[in-house]
Amino acid sequence: MMEILTLTGLWQLQDEEGHISTEVQVPGSVYNDLLEAEIIADPFYRDNEKNSKDIMQREYRYSRSFDVGNDIYQSDRLELICEGLDTLTSIHVNGHLIANTNNMHRTYVLDIKPYIQLGTNDIEIHFHNTLDYIAHKQEASYLWGVETTVDGFPHIRKAHSSYGWDWGPQLPDAGIWRDIYLKAHNTARIQDVYMTQHHTEEQVELDLRLELESWSSEQLNVEVIITTPDGQLIQSRYQAESGIQSFTMAIDQPQLWWPNGYGNQPLYTVAIELFDGAMKVDEQKYTIGLRNIRIKQEPDTWGETFEFEINGVSIFAMGANYIPEDNLLPRTSKEKTEILIRDCIDANFNCIRIWGGGIYPDHNFYDLCDRYGLIVWQDFMFACAVYDMTDEFAANIKQEAIDNIRRLRHHASLGIWCGNNEIESAIVDWGFPKTEKMKEDYIKQFEVLLADVAAQYDPNTFYWSSSPSSGGSFDNPSDPNRGDNHYWDVWHGLKPFTEYRSFHFRFCSEFGFQSFPSLKTIETFTEPEDRNIFSYVMERHQKNDGANGKIMYYLSQNFKYPKDFSSLVYASQLLQAEAMKYGVEHWRRHRGRCMGAIYWQLNDCWPVASWSSIDYYGRWKALHYFAKRFFSPILLSACEEGKKVALHVSNETMNSFTGNVSWKLRSTTSDLYLQGVQSVEINSLSSTSVVELDFTSLLTDDDMRSAYLEYSLDNVACDRVSEGVLLFSVAKHFILNPVTITTEWSEDESTFELKLTSDELAKYVELEFTDLDAKWSDNYFDLCPDYVKKITLNKTSLAPSVTLETLQSALQIRSAIDMAD
Repeated sequence: MMEILTLTGLWQLQDEEGHISTEVQVPGSVYNDLLEAEIIADPFYRDNEKNSKDIMQREYRYSRSFDVGNDIYQSDRLELICEGLDTLTSIHVNGHLIANTNNMHRTYVLDIKPYIQLGTNDIEIHFHNTLDYIAHKQEASYLWGVETTVDGFPHIRKAHSSYGWDWGPQLPDAGIWRDIYLKAHNTARIQDVYMTQHHTEEQVELDLRLELESWSSEQLNVEVIITTPDGQLIQSRYQAESGIQSFTMAIDQPQLWWPNGYGNQPLYTVAIELFDGAMKVDEQKYTIGLRNIRIKQEPDTWGETFEFEINGVSIFAMGANYIPEDNLLPRTSKEKTEILIRDCIDANFNCIRIWGGGIYPDHNFYDLCDRYGLIVWQDFMFACAVYDMTDEFAANIKQEAIDNIRRLRHHASLGIWCGNNEIESAIVDWGFPKTEKMKEDYIKQFEVLLADVAAQYDPNTFYWSSSPSSGGSFDNPSDPNRGDNHYWDVWHGLKPFTEYRSFHFRFCSEFGFQSFPSLKTIETFTEPEDRNIFSYVMERHQKNDGANGKIMYYLSQNFKYPKDFSSLVYASQLLQAEAMKYGVEHWRRHRGRCMGAIYWQLNDCWPVASWSSIDYYGRWKALHYFAKRFFSPILLSACEEGKKVALHVSNETMNSFTGNVSWKLRSTTSDLYLQGVQSVEINSLSSTSVVELDFTSLLTDDDMRSAYLEYSLDNVACDRVSEGVLLFSVAKHFILNPVTITTEWSEDESTFELKLTSDELAKYVELEFTDLDAKWSDNYFDLCPDYVKKITLNKTSLAPSVTLETLQSALQIRSAIDMAD
């Protein structure tokens, strides 16, 4: 039977000069290990990042001893498996150089049988200075890359963002960042497994293509055991031989896997056991979902569709772009990642894009997406740079792609492979020197090599050469009528939020707007004297040049000047949330023409001002609460043009919806103008204008500063499904009255409930606690008079010691009227 000897655990870390020697945990990294050992200061605090980069100008060595018993020593095959080495290394076993590595994204499988001895063995892994390496490479052969990083980063296969990005620090870490172990085999082993699903109405036929290796004369047998979601077993046994062969298993009455919001996520376990004669010598286990998934591209009235089709159903993709969860990768954990994925589900995501400048996440990430129902748009790890397609580089990235395709292709959540982020559009549209070789190398890399690897190793998953793209070959990659788009004129181009309504992209896979993180998060990396957005420290934690000024520009267009630092942070989050709301609601109203809105970005890798909707410490910004509302499966949205308003219902569910739309035209300076109720019935997977209102004869120009439209959607059980408030002027000119918000607390076994009422319109009501964090069922909402707003807190999200009295005393409430003097 195959045996594994883990090498995770305690290692010794030393630097080349002998100044550092400390015991560390593997998996780990140099920065994290030195921080844990209190040898360096926190690189995220104040401006410590500035000096932390120098730490990586040295060489480091990880070493340990391990014991090999007789069973492993006598095995037929003995390999050292390194699932993650960051990045330039020399590996020595018992004094012998085993390999040099140069790719953080690869899994290295190294034959070490000739170098292993019975009993005690020594392993050393030397990590070489990547900063000098890329500097020398860049001096010899210049490669363009985005300017916010360390110059020369395209020369090395390491997470680009570890060298900095316009939201991340320059902390190019090193270390054994994933599992490392010995694997011993006897007589035979399973080299590879690929599964293809053939769906009919009552059955899924599962084709298993196995690659087996045998160095025995005994008969090989393969046993396949499928465990259904309800625990039933489907078993078959086959004779086999060394090489590639295929077997078929039938699954009757299949339970289909669906993305979040469209159905359940039942998962099947497929166990493949290999027998050499009567002895089991190897096994592999996979968790799969039964589903058909493709990108549907068909000509239509506007151009060509670009949409995810799941089990024959075209869905509107809703979600955000994911970046590495921490610049110090060992500080991520299964628990933190699960919280992040659950936050996506809580905000009604059905899709997540893995951006191409970071890392390929570990199995746990995709397991969670399988379980919770997030379709994964998976970039290969290339972004905003050009590469030199030498034979060595081509061989390296080919194996990188093979390693990761084989590792991830069985996941139910995997929806698309994408060659890179923004490189095709950069070569066409961005202002840097271009050469013919650059274009030729691009085609070789993304439209030939990676396309061929994807077709060979995962033909069941759609491959897209770049994002954005209209199909490749530099053919107008930002064409709004084909493919996917990245739209940045709102933010980088300083266009108003309403500009989103000028575009009807087929699929918008990037668009975003910045804000500051929670004040509590800012307090973790600043001192009181730093808390001015133009201070040195605050600007060190802003990596997009001039971005704090952009926030102030948009602030001047929308809000009055905030009275203090806390109010400015609050206002920045409102701006961000409103910007994204304009885009998403517009595209959802045009479902069918547009079929995806994936905003930039979900998370942060350190405490920073950025485009994220969840900050580094997991605190939801206003945007994430807004996303929960604008990604709601049933959405009521308002589109105004002057004094005319159209109310739309978007139904992103598999069932028709019946309910009532209510609206009230009100004023903060006088009584109710007008109101109405309209019964609606909306087909599944559709968006429809349900109410057309024209207030031209009713509202004077002066009225526009005090009039607002309150609108809501209830189902037939009179439960509130969606709601909103539309102002007829910019918020800074709108006449808000001082408000009195009344609260009433209660609790049951699992939740705390807060009821709120207001005597006047309260815009952007923020609920916050002084000394604890909470994820509310809703926040940053509008509260209208004569309405009771019910908010809940799950007790499982709070410490057991938190009581109702604790919450009552710690609660702080503010709204837009409190933002300015």
